[in-house]
Amino acid sequence: MDKEKDYILILGAGLMQLPSIEAAKELGYKALVIDADPSAVCVHAADRFENIDLKDKEKIAELALSLGSSLKAVFTAGTDFSASVAYAAEKASLPGHSYEACLNASNKVLMRGCFKKNGVSSPEFTKISRGTIAQFLSDGRLDKMEFPKVIKPVDNMGARGCRLIRNKKEFLPSVEEAVRNSKTSCAILEDYMEGPEFSIDALVYDGTFTITGFADRHIYFSPYFIELGHTMPSVIDENKKNELIRTFAQAVKALGLTRGAAKADIKFTQNGPMIGEVAARLSGGYMSGWTYPYASGLNLTKEAMKLSLGLKADELEKLRQPVNIAGDLPFKIYEVPCVKVSAERAWISIPGKVESLINVKKTESLPFVKNVLYRSLPGASVDFPRNNVSKCGNVISLSSSYKLACQGAEDGAASVLLRLKPCCQETDIFLKGFERPDEEGFPYSAFNINDSQKLLLENFALSAPKLNTSSSVYSIFASEFPEDLMNMVDFNHRTLGESLKLFDRYGGVHCELDSRDFCNALIRGGIQGILYLADSKCNSKK
Repeated sequence: MDKEKDYILILGAGLMQLPSIEAAKELGYKALVIDADPSAVCVHAADRFENIDLKDKEKIAELALSLGSSLKAVFTAGTDFSASVAYAAEKASLPGHSYEACLNASNKVLMRGCFKKNGVSSPEFTKISRGTIAQFLSDGRLDKMEFPKVIKPVDNMGARGCRLIRNKKEFLPSVEEAVRNSKTSCAILEDYMEGPEFSIDALVYDGTFTITGFADRHIYFSPYFIELGHTMPSVIDENKKNELIRTFAQAVKALGLTRGAAKADIKFTQNGPMIGEVAARLSGGYMSGWTYPYASGLNLTKEAMKLSLGLKADELEKLRQPVNIAGDLPFKIYEVPCVKVSAERAWISIPGKVESLINVKKTESLPFVKNVLYRSLPGASVDFPRNNVSKCGNVISLSSSYKLACQGAEDGAASVLLRLKPCCQETDIFLKGFERPDEEGFPYSAFNINDSQKLLLENFALSAPKLNTSSSVYSIFASEFPEDLMNMVDFNHRTLGESLKLFDRYGGVHCELDSRDFCNALIRGGIQGILYLADSKCNSKK
């Protein structure tokens, strides 16, 4: 067999697909990559690129069949198009999960139905479509509904259109947004699961189920579910971990997944494990392609790709260890454990337009930092995230120490500074504290100050109505305020004191600023807020 003439068809040309492209080449095959976006970041890495929408399963299958015997596998990771992969693979008589099973794992209504039929613990749910929203409002169900609830599009990823509904007032706008974010204009309304959340990857084949990554997820900013990072391995109690693995395996069996990757979002509630969702692919969010390989030493993408080629995951089999879980199980359970700790942390922005990135080289050279991945570059529009696609970048770290791995990633996220363009309406609205009626308490301020700290700042603003920013603002604040206020940490892991030092370094010499405006911009927007205030003030004086 001449591998140099053989292709692996990879769905997606985004950054999350780079490990897949590299794995195909390392296995000796050419990477045929498809994407609806011809300017996607990894198009250049493909041996061949075709501009095809990943939703167009018929066109993908047509391409697969046109390659004949030179096509050896169809694969994706970090996209929500496992059903398109399975459809093309079945048409081309190639290995993988069945198309029916991948549909079950792609559509949340079908998924919940499989779980309910097979007794897998998951939330109670109701399907809502664009045409049935009015019925919910008119038939009395809304009046009887107990909150909180969660609304999700049935067929999307990245938490787009997903949020907590905390009361009756938030119901209609939340449901309409979820339906807008669905390819089929459908959503599911489900009970809220209270408890810590975890991401788990696994490879399934030949009656075996091998855990290939078990991470703590760090979720913030209710009513939305924004993952600001994950840490691998989890610090969960071993007994609870095994209960979660059992439920994940049962869910995979219920969906009918038999050969390939599976990924779970799962919580441990007061009633035990409950499945959020299971996907028939490797995880995105830098877990399967970055943090897990770092922490375990296993190239997970390559092992998953071997299954798509009809091969055994031989490197995985050398490293996997049995997991002892009592009782009847649908598979033989194994795990390839992590031997080090890898952490991923995102940095986010207040609304506006990016003028420049500061501290890039410094961030990339910080201790324990392995990768700094930039998403929002100069010229980009940014917003406070309502989904996991709106984050501005990510830092990935590695250490033998849990504490140092977390610190490395958080230091990296704190180091990168997005300076915003002055005189921007979106930034002004945010700094004024505007919030929509259905988003009470959102977007969040950079610093969550208590009433006594707020009073200290108000008294300072009254006694010092003007702030001369040509001198050190850090020194001014450090002499006025207690250590607990100066050490408060914002959503990018930066202390208030560090934010003021950054202003002294990068703020330049500006006009005098009103102390009340400065304190508000600092608490509301952190270093971005006070730089924006000073830049806008200076710009208006020119």
